[in-house]
Amino acid sequence: MQHEKITKYSQFPIVDLPDRQWPGKRIEKAPIWCSVDLRDGNQALAVPMSVEEKIEMFRMLCEIGFKEIEIGFPSSSDTEFEFARALVDQNLIPDDVTVQVLVQCRDHLIRRTFEALRGMKKAIVHIYNSTSPLQRRVTFGNASKEQIKQIAIDGAQLVKSLLPEAVGTKIRLEYSPESFSDTEVDFALEVCEAVMDVWEPTPQDPIILNLPETVQWTTPNVYADMVEAFIRGVKNRDSVVISLHTHNDRGTGVAATELALMAGADRVEGTLFGNGERTGNLDIATVALNMYSQGIEPNLKFDNLPAIREVYERCTRMSVPERHPYAGDLVFTAFSGSHQDAIKKGMDLRKKEGPDSPWRVPYLTIDPADIGASYEAIIRINSQSGKGGIAYILARDFGIELPKLMHPIVGEVVGGIADKLGRELTPKEINDAFTKNFVNVDSPLALKVFESNSESKPLISCTADVVFRGENYKIFGNGNGPINAFVKAIHSQGWKNFTLRDYRSHAIGIGSASESAAYVSISRDSDGKVFWGCGIDTNIELAGLLALVSAFNLSRKF
Repeated sequence: MQHEKITKYSQFPIVDLPDRQWPGKRIEKAPIWCSVDLRDGNQALAVPMSVEEKIEMFRMLCEIGFKEIEIGFPSSSDTEFEFARALVDQNLIPDDVTVQVLVQCRDHLIRRTFEALRGMKKAIVHIYNSTSPLQRRVTFGNASKEQIKQIAIDGAQLVKSLLPEAVGTKIRLEYSPESFSDTEVDFALEVCEAVMDVWEPTPQDPIILNLPETVQWTTPNVYADMVEAFIRGVKNRDSVVISLHTHNDRGTGVAATELALMAGADRVEGTLFGNGERTGNLDIATVALNMYSQGIEPNLKFDNLPAIREVYERCTRMSVPERHPYAGDLVFTAFSGSHQDAIKKGMDLRKKEGPDSPWRVPYLTIDPADIGASYEAIIRINSQSGKGGIAYILARDFGIELPKLMHPIVGEVVGGIADKLGRELTPKEINDAFTKNFVNVDSPLALKVFESNSESKPLISCTADVVFRGENYKIFGNGNGPINAFVKAIHSQGWKNFTLRDYRSHAIGIGSASESAAYVSISRDSDGKVFWGCGIDTNIELAGLLALVSAFNLSRKF
C-alpha cells in the first residue's frame, strides 16, 4: 500500500445534481423483483449448477414469488441452452412467470438465444454492451462513443428483426448499458435512447432499461444521484421501466439499491443471499426483509428462510455466513449479557401485550418466527454472557424459572465455567452446571425422611432423619410451616445458625406427574452472606425442604 501521498488511486467523480430529491423520499412499495441466481449467481460458482440443480432452484424461486427470473445465457454453453429447453419441454414455467435471457450485442449469440426461446409463452430478451470510458479504452481498444452506441443499435435492430420469428412467444425487451456506474450519465442516456428509437416502446409495452452498478466505484449516494439524473433525463418515462442491478464491491450493494429505489427506480435484479462475481450481487432477501421490517409487503415469501437457504447451499455449494443478515446462524443470537437481558425483557413484555402488538424487542429488528427461525437461537452462552441470558435458557429449555435475586449467583457460576472452557456452552451444559451446583445438594447435610403434623396448631411439628457429615441424626422442630419447622430442627443441633429469607416454587411442565421446583435463600448469621438453593421433586413440599438443604450446604461450602 502507498502511504502519505496516494497516487495510485483517486476519488470517483460526483454527479452535479444540487437539487437531488431522493434523500427526502421513502420506499413505499416493493419493486418488481427479478432473480438472476440462475445466471449471475451461477456463473460465479466454482462448479456451476447442473441442469437438474438449476431446475430445483427455478422451482424454489417460483415458490418464493418471483415473477421474473433470468434463467441464464443460453448462447454461452450447451448446459445453459439445455436448461432453457428443459423448462419448455417439461412445461416447468408457471403461467404468471416470465423468464429472462441475457445476451451480448453480438449477432450469432442473439440468433442462438432466439432458438432457445422456441415454445416459451413469455420471455424477456436482455441485451447489453459496455459503455464506460474504461471499457471503451481497454476492452474495445479506444473505441469512440459513436462506435459503442452503434454496437447497441445493431444489437437492438437484430433483436427487432427476429421478433416475428418468435411465434407464440410474447417477448419484452431489456437493454443494459453495462458498467453504467462508471459511464457518463449523459452518454448512458444517449445510448439507451438510441435503443429506444429502434424498439419504439409504449406505455402498454415498455422497455426495461437496466442500470447496472457493475462495479462499485464509490459511495451508494453517487449511484442514487446517477439513477435520479438518468430518470430525469430519459424521454418517454411512461414507456420505460427503470431497473437496478447492483454489485457489492464496496460492501454497499443493499444500500445502493435502497437509495436508488428512493431515486425512482421500478425494478430490482439480484440474487438470494447476494451470490455473484467478486464480492457478489445484490442480496434480494435482505432488501425484501428490510422492507418487511418497515411494514411494507415485499411480495416475496421468506416465511421459511432456513429451508430456502438449505436448497441454495446444496445446489450452489456455497455457504451463507453466520452473520449474514436474516439468514445467518447467529443473526438472532446474543452472547452479550446486557443484550440478553434486554431481549428477555422484551420477549416477556410481548407475551403480556399479545401477538398483535407492534414488534418492539430490543436488538431484534424482526420477529425470528416470521421467517421460520427459532427463538432457541436468540440467546446463547459464553464467557461474555450475563445472568439474564442464562436464566432465559434455563426457563426456555428446562422450565426452570429462577427468582430474579438468584440470577447473579447462577450467572457467576455458569459464566465461570464458560470462561474456563473458553467456548460457548450448550443448553444441556448450562442445565448440568446449574443442577450440579444448586439443585438437591446433599452434602454435608442430607435429608432422608421428613414427617410433620399439625395437631399442635397454629404450629407444625416435624421429625426428620438426616445425615450430617456421615453421621445419622433424628431432629425435631416446631414452626408455622414445614420449612420453618425444619429450620428450627436444624438450629436445635447448633450447626451454625442462619435466617430464612425467601421461598418460592413453581411446577415444571404440565400434569399430575410433573415435577416442582422450589428456591430458598438464607443468610448466614455470622456474616450476613446470602445463599440460594434449589430443590426439585414431584412433591412440592419435599422440593421446598430440599431447596433449604441445598442453600444450607452451599452456606457451609463457601
